[in-house]
Amino acid sequence: MESLSSGCITEMQAINMMKSHESHPSFSRLVMLVFEAVMEVVCVSLPGYIIARLGHFDADKQKFLANLNVMLFTPCLIFTKLAAQLDANKFVELGIIPVIFVVMTVVSYIVSKVVTRLFGFNRRAANFVTAMGVFGNSNSLPISLVLSLSQTLKGLHWDRIPGDNDDEVGARGILYLMIFQQLGQVVRWSWGYHVLLAPKSKYEEYNQDTAEEGRYRDDPDSDETAEDGSNTVIVGVTAGSDDNEDENDEDEDLMVHSPVTDYSDVFVPSGRTPVAPRSRGSPYASDDENDNGSGSGSQGKRTPKKRSSKQHIHTDGNDFSGLAAANGAAEFDGRILSFPRIRNINEPDIPEGVEGVKVRLAIYRARGVNWIVATGSRTYAALPTPMQTVVDAIQKVASRFSHFLWEFMNPPLWAMLISVIVASFPELKRIFFEEGTFLNNSVTSAVTQTAGVAVPLILVVLGANLARNTQTQESHDPEEAQIGKRLLIASLLCRMVLPTLIMAPILALFAKYVPVSILDDPIFVIVCFLLTGAPSALQLAQICQINNVFERTMSKILFQSYVIWILPSTLVLVVCALEVVEWAK
Repeated sequence: MESLSSGCITEMQAINMMKSHESHPSFSRLVMLVFEAVMEVVCVSLPGYIIARLGHFDADKQKFLANLNVMLFTPCLIFTKLAAQLDANKFVELGIIPVIFVVMTVVSYIVSKVVTRLFGFNRRAANFVTAMGVFGNSNSLPISLVLSLSQTLKGLHWDRIPGDNDDEVGARGILYLMIFQQLGQVVRWSWGYHVLLAPKSKYEEYNQDTAEEGRYRDDPDSDETAEDGSNTVIVGVTAGSDDNEDENDEDEDLMVHSPVTDYSDVFVPSGRTPVAPRSRGSPYASDDENDNGSGSGSQGKRTPKKRSSKQHIHTDGNDFSGLAAANGAAEFDGRILSFPRIRNINEPDIPEGVEGVKVRLAIYRARGVNWIVATGSRTYAALPTPMQTVVDAIQKVASRFSHFLWEFMNPPLWAMLISVIVASFPELKRIFFEEGTFLNNSVTSAVTQTAGVAVPLILVVLGANLARNTQTQESHDPEEAQIGKRLLIASLLCRMVLPTLIMAPILALFAKYVPVSILDDPIFVIVCFLLTGAPSALQLAQICQINNVFERTMSKILFQSYVIWILPSTLVLVVCALEVVEWAK
């Protein structure tokens, strides 16, 4: 009996050892698997890098494709992954993600403050290092690595989900990353853009020379001020866009005049909607309007000038001779202003066909809006004063909220909101994702195909961004030339080394003792570790270019983190994550 029990224990231990070996491969095998995942990312992004270095993928095209990805492909990816994975029970569990995000941000901030003090940086350089340390890449690189690791590493299946597979693991990883990403976007484009990576002009210590220049500029004896002390208004009338600047130089007029607007040029044809008066500095004003005969030097005659083809619109047989006296004009030569004709809704001549339907719909819509506004105004006027005060307060709050909502929301966030709505109703989720339903065969299938473009396009743009941002740039900042190397070292320490050393035990304690189920999900632990040591976000390069903040150092940081350190960093992070998963079981 004792030998039988001993044999059973030995067999159970062997089974556990086999499962442990399957879920946690040997170090050499793990190196190879991580190397495969990283090389998959490199192979997809390399064409974008090569094409950009050859000059066929410039910054405008990169920006266009990046925006297209954010506006279309990424929202489709979010919907297909999130709506299929979410349910009402997971919403509470996902609340741990903002908590971990705050802990990561605070740790990175404290680390950067300590490092910048040790390096002796001033406030501008310290803010730059803080931005590099706080804002890691949570989009392109982690998404690609998570998808690759979900297909290469075994043992990432969650035992709480029956029949879990590699596709489900990758979908959950994207769900976690997207929540981290949106939280990071909010902080990055607020605190990061306006404070940490603010232009040099925002720092008082750099504004001494500018203040001296401003003092001389405001000197009343300078040549830029009129002799009588009054300021003249100089308006340049520019025809055409910047692309056609050379072609339209002859059509440009430079005028010096009083800012008072002349209203004598305003014609109100009968049966038309009145148009707003224009000053003489309007870029669409004709030469005759700029010189109406009453100015000095004209002696009551119009001076013929070369006119642009867009300055006048001639009437076709319409007689406006009766309008001259009504508008105080001395003469009327058959021309009307260059404003487009605005249709009166009472005019009966509505075109036939589709255009007519569009016109009628516009008319009905305008009438409906006018009726709603008029009814609301009458109702508001009939209310007592206290009620009007309450209505005003509600309207003010609603207006601010709607403005904030439209400013804050973006296509990925809308996709997340739609995913939450679909996942919250089981019947709605069924008709979208159950095989054989009409919406699954049409809408969901089309969205899934579109979502397949998101990750490859992200990586191609990533390679092109690296080609542009890692090219040698001339530095016109003496401060950057002096402290650039120290900025590079401090930024790499604050982003890819020190936060991982501090966050690793914190994440291990979370996984072991916090009673939240997703902390048992191996892919969630891997996502958290990848984010603690991920390279600095590529969007930081865009912000640095906009605000002219240590651009050359920024390019070196991207090259070092994405090209040199990405493989050893990913290997260490994945090994640590797997060790934490094993320890927390």
